[in-house]
This record gives sequence, structure tokens and C-alpha cells, in this order.
Amino acid sequence: MRLFPSALLLALSTAASAAEPVSLFDGKTFVGWEGDTEKTWRIEDGAIVGGSLDMTVPRNEFLSTTKTFGDFELKVTFKLVGERAKTNAGVQFRTKRIPNHHEVSGFQADVGQDYWGALYDESRRNKVLAKPAKDVIEKLVKHDDWNEYVIRCEGSHIRLWLNGTQTVDYTEPDDAIARTGIVALQIHGGAKAKAYYKSITIEELLVAKKP
Repeated sequence: MRLFPSALLLALSTAASAAEPVSLFDGKTFVGWEGDTEKTWRIEDGAIVGGSLDMTVPRNEFLSTTKTFGDFELKVTFKLVGERAKTNAGVQFRTKRIPNHHEVSGFQADVGQDYWGALYDESRRNKVLAKPAKDVIEKLVKHDDWNEYVIRCEGSHIRLWLNGTQTVDYTEPDDAIARTGIVALQIHGGAKAKAYYKSITIEELLVAKKP
């Protein structure tokens, strides 16, 4: 197909491509991550693990990347075990650490309780921004087993897939909300619970600049 100059310029100005997927976790070390690796976070059988089934997790804890990301597709395989009515975890993205505090602030793909498949705004607006219907989640969740999140961010557009089914299609209306940030893994306080995370890969989306 032949493109005239004006059409070619339009195609180049709007084209988007993706970098090769990169693993954020080598399965053996915390290289590229930071958090409480003395008491909360450890590595077991090739997975990052947070929390305990022997004692109540005292507070929210997050293991975060040292690198920030903007537009991307993030894939995380995870498992949550413990007191099902109380356990909670999640994958933070476009997030920042709150100085001199254990909390972070930003978007979260939520895990556990009635929040599976939901988009939550952690320590900022402190509310669910979008969530799937309960009957949808009941068919998707694999309790006490491995699940997968796919998180795709393109500008103000955020989409979540849980175990292959899209659960959130959200457009952020506030231009002041950051579109870059760290990725972080959460174990929520208040329950005897363990969260496992593995196969963490990110594919950064590159938008071609206008000539």
C-alpha cells in the first residue's frame, strides 16, 4: 500500500510500539527492589513472599521497584493464602513512597476479600475507582492458588485483566494524577496471611514522537 506524505506523517506521529518484555524479578534476589526484607519480605521457591500464617501481619508493607515506569503492560502471577475473610494484597503501579512512612500512594490492582479485580487508589483518594461485578469475580478467582494480573497503562487509560478476563477499563479524569511511578507488591496488615508474587514482567510502551 502506498502512503502519501501527509498520511505517512500521520502514521508516524501516532504509531506506538513496545519494548521487549523485561523481567523485574530474577527469582533469586531482591536486585532492583527495596522494602523490609528483614521481617516482611523473603524469597521462597522462586517467588517473593510477604506476611505470615503464624502471626497477624501488623501493618501494610510494600516491596517496590527502584525504577519508575510510565506507559506499560505489567504481568504478575500471584497467590494469596490465609484467613480468606480478612486477607488482602495487591500490585501497586504509578505509585510513590510516602516519605518516612511504611505506606505508598498510587494505583493498586487489588487482591482479596471483595476487591479482586478492582482498581483502588491507595493512600491518596482511598477509594475503589472501578471494579467488576461480584458474580464475574466469583467465576475468575482461584482461591489459595496462582492467579495472574495484566495491568496496561496508556496515558490516562488504565485496564486490568484477571486470569485473562478484563475487569477494569478506567480513564483517569484528573490530569494532576501522576502518570509515572514505581511498581510495588503489597501484603495488607490485620490478618494472618501470605502473599506470593512471581513471573513479574513489564513491557514499556513507546509512543513515537511527532517529526
